[in-house]
Amino acid sequence: MPSSTDIPLLGLDRAELGAMMEARGEPGYRGQQVSDALYRQRVHSIGQISTLPQGLRTKLEDQGVTVGLPQIEKRFVSQDGTVRYLMLFADGQSVETVWMPEGDGGESGDGTEAGDDRTGRDWDRATICVSSQVGCAVECHFCLTALLGVKRNLSAGEIVGQVCAVLNDRKVSPAQDRINLVFMGMGEPFLNYENFMKAVRLLVEEVGVAESRMTVSTAGIVPRIHDLGQEPIRPKLAISLNASNDELRSQVMPLNRKWNLEKLMAAARDFPLRNRERLTFEYVLLSGVNDAAQNAVEVIELLRGLRAKVNLIALNPGPGIEFSTPTGERVAAFQQILIQKGIPAFVRRPRGRDIYAACGQLKRTVEIATAPAP
Repeated sequence: MPSSTDIPLLGLDRAELGAMMEARGEPGYRGQQVSDALYRQRVHSIGQISTLPQGLRTKLEDQGVTVGLPQIEKRFVSQDGTVRYLMLFADGQSVETVWMPEGDGGESGDGTEAGDDRTGRDWDRATICVSSQVGCAVECHFCLTALLGVKRNLSAGEIVGQVCAVLNDRKVSPAQDRINLVFMGMGEPFLNYENFMKAVRLLVEEVGVAESRMTVSTAGIVPRIHDLGQEPIRPKLAISLNASNDELRSQVMPLNRKWNLEKLMAAARDFPLRNRERLTFEYVLLSGVNDAAQNAVEVIELLRGLRAKVNLIALNPGPGIEFSTPTGERVAAFQQILIQKGIPAFVRRPRGRDIYAACGQLKRTVEIATAPAP
C-alpha cells in the first residue's frame, strides 16, 4: 500500500515534471520522458520508466518518489458487465470508480465480465465513471453517496489515477478504444473545481482522452457553471435537475436554496455551447414525488428555448433512501410528454444496480458484495 509520505508524480504536467527533474540536477527533457511513462504507458512504478537511467530511477525511489496510482482494493462485478472498483489512496481513504462496457454483447447476463479483454472483447465502447471527492457535501436526499458526507477533495493526480488504474485493469487505451469519461461518481466536481479542471487537462493533453468524450455533472454550483464555460479545454456539461419547481427541488436537493432554478437556468442559458453540442439535464424520477404529468409540463417550460436533452433516471434504490422507484409505465409517460414537445428525452438504463454501481448508489459499500435484485 502507498505511504502518506510518498511523493506522487501523477497530477503533475510536463512543465512541472521538467522542473522537478531540473531541481534534481537532471536535464529538463526528463520531464517529457516521465510524462509519457505516467500517462501514455501508465506504468505502475518508477522502476518501470525504462527511458530513465537506472541510477536515476533508484535515486527517485530512495527519495520516496512514486507513480501515485491508487490501489484497486476490491472489484464488484455486475451481471450486465459493469465493474465497480474500490480505489484506495495513500492516506487510507477510498472512492469508487465504475467501468461500464456498452454496445454489441455488452451484457453477459450470467455474471461473467462481459467487457473483459483478457477473455475476448464483446463490447464496442465503454464509459468510466470517475469520482472527484471522498463522499459528497451536496446532500441530495435520493443519493447514497450523500449519506457519507464529505471527507476531503481528491487531488488532480487521484482523479487521473482512477482512470489510469481502470485502463490498466481492463487492458485498454483511449488511443485505440472508444472510452468515455463521466465525472458523475462520488462527490460534486464543482466543489473541487481547480483539481477537477487540472485533471481534465491532464486527461486530454497527456492521457489522450478527447474532451468531446468527457461529461461533467453538477448539482447546480452556479458560479462554476459560468467558469466552466470560459475554459479552453472542458468536458460537456450535465446538470442534475431532478425537480420541476423550486419548492420540490429544495425538498430533494437542499442546494437549491442557495442557487434556485431561476439562477440555475440563467446560467444554463448563458453557457456557451459548441457546434452541435447540447446541454444535458438529468432527472431522477421518484415515485409519487416528481414524476407526474404536471412535473413534465413544468420541465418543458424550464427548458424552453434551450438546446438541451433530458436523461430520465428511475431511482436506483438503496438502504437509507426513503423514496421508491416509479413504474416503467410512469417513466415512459413522462418521457413521451417531453418528446411530444420536441425535447429529446432518453430513459437511462440502470447499469450495475445489483452491485450498487448505478447512478446515485456509490457509497464505498465494502461490506456488500451484491445488492438484492430490483
